[in-house]
Amino acid sequence: MEKILEIDDLHVHFSTYGGTVQAVRGVNLYLNKGETLAIVGESGSGKSVTSNSIMQLIPSPSGKIVRGSIRFKGKDLVQTSKKEMRAIRGVDISMIFQDPMTALNPTLTVGDQLTEGLKQHSSVSIGKAKKKAIEMLRLVGITNPESRLKQYPHQFSGGMRQRIVIAMALICEPDLLIADEPTTALDVTIQAQIMELFKEIQDKTGVSIILVTHDLGVVARVADRVAVMYGGKIIETGDKDDIFYRPQHPYTIGLLQSVPRLDMKEDILQPIDGTPPDLFAPPQGCPFTARCAHAMQVCANVHPATSYLSDSHQVECWLQDARAKRQPV
Repeated sequence: MEKILEIDDLHVHFSTYGGTVQAVRGVNLYLNKGETLAIVGESGSGKSVTSNSIMQLIPSPSGKIVRGSIRFKGKDLVQTSKKEMRAIRGVDISMIFQDPMTALNPTLTVGDQLTEGLKQHSSVSIGKAKKKAIEMLRLVGITNPESRLKQYPHQFSGGMRQRIVIAMALICEPDLLIADEPTTALDVTIQAQIMELFKEIQDKTGVSIILVTHDLGVVARVADRVAVMYGGKIIETGDKDDIFYRPQHPYTIGLLQSVPRLDMKEDILQPIDGTPPDLFAPPQGCPFTARCAHAMQVCANVHPATSYLSDSHQVECWLQDARAKRQPV
């Protein structure tokens, strides 16, 4: 399949009064054209920093991409100027942020906000921009779009605002859509509707999607492939079935075991004991060592190499390395 995005050895640091936070530490990822890649993990694992790096939205000067490349359709975005990135954002790559309640300007009508990006990035007339906005509202399931264009965000429910945000992200027909926790502020019923909307839009437009989330239920609904992130690193990637039915990293297994399921034989969930690593001074070895029930001495000292379990399934864990299996726990 054709790769639309390739991230190679990405490192992102933040300088603070307390020291340097190594938020992303050597991330390698790719996204195929027309697929949905979900990046999952606990808060603080580096998911949002990775997605913001693609858009060059890392706050400067405290944040900085210190190493690595992000190639979008062959172009390295890390080396792209701010002026070039302004032309790319919204047109080639769009992003949906977490909270629909704060993503819209309360002083502007929905129509003005929908057409703003279209008028900025093209020479389209006001009439054509309005027609396109109506089409996008209809695409995302907003009824009576002609009259809705004149309304303000406070006149819409949370779920409808999120649909409007999605319409804004798609109005310039981007090739890549990044959705950062797009359903966090919504109730469960609306979450399901928004996820179904993502699938419908992808079927109609062919847009490639990166979905950043900690909700494995959302991942199971829409993702084609899954990347599990922990301690600033991608520790396991695979097709959705690989991750949900054949997980290999203890952290991935722990995540799945901590999710409530209707077929659970026991009433008590199995939480992952401990806390994520300190990224001011990240561990030399596997970042999950301190919380892993299967940790070996080598885990603490050396980060494991990537083990290729299949063409689609990779994991970074010493348990998959034949040399480490002979070492005592």
